[in-house]
Amino acid sequence: MDPVIVVGAGPVGLALSLALAGQGVPSVVLDEGAGKDEPRTARTAVLRPDTAELLERLGCATVRDDGARWAGWRSLRRHQEVRRIVFGDDGGPPSPVHLPQHDLTRGLRDAVTAHELVRTVPHGRLDTIEQDDGGVTAHTREPGATSWRGSFLVGCDGARSTVRKLLDIRFPGRTSVERHAVAALRTELPWPDEALLHRMPPWRTGGQEVTARPLPGGVWRLDWLLPSRGELVTPEALLARIRDTLGGWCGETPPYELIDTGVYTVHHRLARRWRVGRAFLAGDSAHLLGALGTQGLDEGLRDIDNLAWKLAQAWHLGASETLLDSYQAERRTAVAARLRAADQALPVLRGSGLRTYLSGTARGHDTLLTGGHLGRGALGAPPEYTHSPLTPLHTEAQTLVGTPLGGPVADVRATAPDGTTVRLRDRLGRGRQLVVLVAPGTGVWDRRHWMTAGLMPRLAAAVTALPVRAELLVAESYPGATAHTVLLVRPDGHLVAAFHGVRPAELYAAADAARGGAPAGAQAGPGPQRSGEAEGPGEPGRSGSEKTTHAGRTADIN
Repeated sequence: MDPVIVVGAGPVGLALSLALAGQGVPSVVLDEGAGKDEPRTARTAVLRPDTAELLERLGCATVRDDGARWAGWRSLRRHQEVRRIVFGDDGGPPSPVHLPQHDLTRGLRDAVTAHELVRTVPHGRLDTIEQDDGGVTAHTREPGATSWRGSFLVGCDGARSTVRKLLDIRFPGRTSVERHAVAALRTELPWPDEALLHRMPPWRTGGQEVTARPLPGGVWRLDWLLPSRGELVTPEALLARIRDTLGGWCGETPPYELIDTGVYTVHHRLARRWRVGRAFLAGDSAHLLGALGTQGLDEGLRDIDNLAWKLAQAWHLGASETLLDSYQAERRTAVAARLRAADQALPVLRGSGLRTYLSGTARGHDTLLTGGHLGRGALGAPPEYTHSPLTPLHTEAQTLVGTPLGGPVADVRATAPDGTTVRLRDRLGRGRQLVVLVAPGTGVWDRRHWMTAGLMPRLAAAVTALPVRAELLVAESYPGATAHTVLLVRPDGHLVAAFHGVRPAELYAAADAARGGAPAGAQAGPGPQRSGEAEGPGEPGRSGSEKTTHAGRTADIN
């Protein structure tokens, strides 16, 4: 089988190649640039806990080593503190991770370089795409014009996506939803290691809103929401904002070192289609969002977490059209809901008049904005694929647990087949569905005894008979689950179904639904395989590409 062609070597494209490699699928990453990124401290990424966990699982060391985890979050309105949240291990929620985007990309590039199943191609500027029943051919421009043959192609090439244009996909939406001035500087603020959202700051240049988010090494990123009328931000005006803001927070302007500045504009756009045959869109090529504290990179990483296991299924064993179409059905619906929530909240949060002074209004607005910044609520929480085409039909054997169907599972401790204790979410991203038995007391028993006792032999046999690759885990407890509950979890960590007791027929039907049914047509994997198993990651060291001379014509992408 040919590799998956990934167009674009930003964080989303690199993460996709690593997610595929972790499931034994080779890829070729076409990098339009030279393979290096300009350091820009003012351009940062805020990773919510689920996407930070995903990147660490993919081997991006800079998330762990170079990212700042905040001690807390403060919300102010004028002179008053509205809310404070403490992060940490002492019962507090997990903190987002904040780091410069060039550090994030560097960590992903390092992980890609170390993986033999990923090949990166510098100066790989896409020219044409051709599809047939067997795969995709992508041609790159001079210098070194080359044709690359792949099983699938994924456009992760940003807001001006060449892939999207070649596929003739419309990209409607709203322009200039919000504008922000940004400064990265080194200084000391009264809230060490805590992020801050200050609405209606009481100084002349404060504007409507300013945020301060710490980075490693005593560096802070400050963002000022700019007026909608589009006034020019001169260096002098930005310096005045910096001095007034630092003085307003500290009583007088403290010493500071200005490292980087910028102005960015938020657009809201959503591609009409995310799949055309064997070609897909992900990240900024499929959607743009970012108002009210939301992060487009977060959604791009959730795209590839959703898509990677489906492409791995197709590559190894073949996939139904239902499975491949479910990527658009799930992810486009989730991002559309996020954009809709932001568009509905914008007039309220950015409006004026008497309603902004009503009792409780400030606190309600703060809850919405905090959700956007911290990854909660309608503006930021991880998606739930409640109405997915992969959802099995409800049966009387199913039961309810603390996680809604289609929601991300809780990260409980579990016992793996080799007897080791693991975190449930550590077993994700391997292309296998997870079957979790909730069995209180097993943690204090010798595994040799309970593996052959009670429900285990029957459940193990049922898991072996599933039409997909699956792994059996045992957990002492799970939120909202009673003893002997059996959970079925997708490879990306979303709950498929929960059953009370061992129900082999219902478990089989749910696993089959979660893979989109039987693969269409001939098997797509490399050689004969048993049902539910892949034979491996392919040939070690194989480039997975096929070079030919340029024989095609240049497509008009304007």
